[in-house]
Amino acid sequence: MNATVIDSPVANTANIARALRASGAELQITRDADEIARAPKLVLPGVGSFVAAMQWLRDTRIDDAIREAVARGAFLLGICVGHQLLFDTSDEMEATCGLGLLRGAVRRFEGALPVPQIGWNRVSARAPLFDGIFDGIAPETPFYFVNSYAARGAGDEIASADYNGPFTAAVQRERVFGVQFHPEKSSKAGLRVLRNFIACK
Repeated sequence: MNATVIDSPVANTANIARALRASGAELQITRDADEIARAPKLVLPGVGSFVAAMQWLRDTRIDDAIREAVARGAFLLGICVGHQLLFDTSDEMEATCGLGLLRGAVRRFEGALPVPQIGWNRVSARAPLFDGIFDGIAPETPFYFVNSYAARGAGDEIASADYNGPFTAAVQRERVFGVQFHPEKSSKAGLRVLRNFIACK
């Protein structure tokens, strides 16, 4: 199955591409907005700063290309900061608008546990949607996270985890998916999530 990876400079694109290929994907990696707008299946990776990632999307007009692709029926998977970019806003550094494909806000963790969260955390998927990107993955399977910010109780949440309180670990709205964890660092379970996304029709 073919997929297009958005080649953001604020992302670990090479690692994501390697994991996607290991999951059976034939990849195109591009920063061309026209190619992204036409793609039937997109992956938006991201690490580090929401603000920097969103600024790059706006400067290159890839933000509009992503919205156009989704409006045309493309599948989209956001990973880590790419997942956060799907939402309306983030309060990182200053209030910053995201892609607005999902309702909700991304906020900094607050509580006794150290920030950022770095390491393995168990993910609880909602039972009715366990046949989607979590198909074949046991309840409470751990995935690898590196994040200081997260959405909480998002309306399109399909999986949650707990770190200084519950937060949104994965979302789905029609053909738009997002995972806060790093599937490329999450061993067999992470590859299974990517394989499930690649198989979506």
